[in-house]
Amino acid sequence: MTKNVKLVRLGPHEIKLLFTLESEKKKIFGFQDASAILKIPQHSVANVLYRLKKKRRITEIEKGKYALSPAVSGVEGYWAEEPHLIVKYLVTPYYVGFWSALRYWGLTEQIPRTVFVATTKRKKTVGYITQKIKFITLADKMFFDYTEEKVNSETFKISSREKTIVDSLLYPQYSGGLYEVTKAIWSGRKELNWNRILEIIDIINVDSARGRLGYILEILSLKKRIREHLSKKKIKGFRWLDPSAKKDIKFYSKVWGLKINVDTKHLLGWRGY
Repeated sequence: MTKNVKLVRLGPHEIKLLFTLESEKKKIFGFQDASAILKIPQHSVANVLYRLKKKRRITEIEKGKYALSPAVSGVEGYWAEEPHLIVKYLVTPYYVGFWSALRYWGLTEQIPRTVFVATTKRKKTVGYITQKIKFITLADKMFFDYTEEKVNSETFKISSREKTIVDSLLYPQYSGGLYEVTKAIWSGRKELNWNRILEIIDIINVDSARGRLGYILEILSLKKRIREHLSKKKIKGFRWLDPSAKKDIKFYSKVWGLKINVDTKHLLGWRGY
């Protein structure tokens, strides 16, 4: 059976804008870009953009900034773009991190509906088609150890495997919770550069990351040498094991300076416990 497809007619200004943007390979554009191409009054430019949004040929990712959504094989439809490729047009400096980076590096099989991005700026969450792009502000001393990757001839910045683990330990609430972080550490136990992880933790010098890593390695019975190194530095006070979980203290870990609020059975549930 042949499927009937409803074709959407485009006006001359709409065609001109889309054709020019595509010919210039401009995937992200602003109101001023559209105005320069169309050379018509601003209220008319606004109308063109409004109509293209209604026809789903462009997507507004934040006020005054749009992503091109060209038709596929002549049929109207969303452009299947990798969301993290547009981040560089939204903020700088940046790197894709946390749960999104865990997924990219194959350290989790989960597909987060939000793209998590580290930056030193303050920026509100923006929407992109069916996903959100959430920005997490890091201090300058925390913003390092990222690399450049390439997808579909486009490049983007993403935290290294090792920095992804440390960032996820610092902010498990942006990484699927400590359950996903524990699973990621087990998954990457052979390929991760553990000396580099120690270096990163020593550089940032944050007790919560040190304590959480030590505790997770302990319950996984992994990397005794790494645990011994981590335990040499005395941790003052107590942090939540998982700040994204219910604040229900089960016991205190003096060695790792943690308020344990998640059962080991839960953290290791993916192992069939």
